[in-house]
Amino acid sequence: MSNSTLTPPGGAGSTAASGGGGAGRARGRVLPPPVTSQETVLIVVIALLWLVLSLTTPAFFTAGSIVPLLVATTPIALIGVGMTIVIITGGIDVSVGSIVMVASVITAQTMVDSGLPLVLAVPLSIAVGGVLGLVNGVLIAYGRVHAIIITFGTLNLFRFIGLQIFGSSTVEGIPRTLAFFGRGDAGRTLGVPHAFLITIVIAALAWWYLRHTAGGRHFYAVGGDANAARLAGVAVRARVLSAYVVTGLLAGLAACFVLAQGTSSLAANVGSGLELAVIAAVVIGGTSITGGRGSVLGTVLGALLVQTVATGVTQLGWPTQLSSLFVGVFIIVAVGADLLRERTRSAS
Repeated sequence: MSNSTLTPPGGAGSTAASGGGGAGRARGRVLPPPVTSQETVLIVVIALLWLVLSLTTPAFFTAGSIVPLLVATTPIALIGVGMTIVIITGGIDVSVGSIVMVASVITAQTMVDSGLPLVLAVPLSIAVGGVLGLVNGVLIAYGRVHAIIITFGTLNLFRFIGLQIFGSSTVEGIPRTLAFFGRGDAGRTLGVPHAFLITIVIAALAWWYLRHTAGGRHFYAVGGDANAARLAGVAVRARVLSAYVVTGLLAGLAACFVLAQGTSSLAANVGSGLELAVIAAVVIGGTSITGGRGSVLGTVLGALLVQTVATGVTQLGWPTQLSSLFVGVFIIVAVGADLLRERTRSAS
């Protein structure tokens, strides 16, 4: 089995077996470029949007606007890191919004009841997310049922569990335990929100792992051709399981960010629709919905674009429905571009 099975998409590992100069050239192109063409387009689009918004709404480039935008971007981008890995393997997880709901309500209720400090509240939320992610991973990796079916089922199951904990009422009197991740002065260093900094660090580590380690390349191999990956010695089930566990852990951490953004109360609709924003960010960022190709950097840019659109629509005083319309158009364009690339690659 050729080692090209285990190289990220866009690499030239399959040409490495050719003679002399061809092999030398291939070694220089084993990895795709650090920034892909789609990511470059996203950077340009975001820059243009920021420029237009700064000209039409002068308050856009103030700390009172940029900081909330970055803070609101973090849950989408953070969960998007895990979702990128999941979709690279050929799966999907539509239950992440419900995972955030369960982790949020358990953490909030525990802080209210026992005054849980920050150093315990964060691990608790992450652990809850990890357990729920493990449930998804086990069912998908060993149940041999498509991920969309399993996670749609667990979406409703987890939401039911969350509603039972809420007890048909909001959680009131939540202490400022998680202010470190919030929008206020306690949540910023040199004007940059801590939640955003943490998200960037995690995204950078994930980008490096997927790009520069054998374990990361295994995820691409699973999404490209699971049977070929299995024959090449990849532990396919373990990789799939770990992808959903990582996504659950990140959703648990994102729940802390969501709690820090809110007030002293938590409503039962927390996390609702978050899964759609996350999937939109991943797809807009260039990750192929069919698996085998994707980038964490693209996902972070996609999340920033999605939140910029939402913020821009609000600041311009336009109907909020236009935000969904614009994001939908971006998704269609991104998926269309992905299909065109696939057809071009197949034709060649």
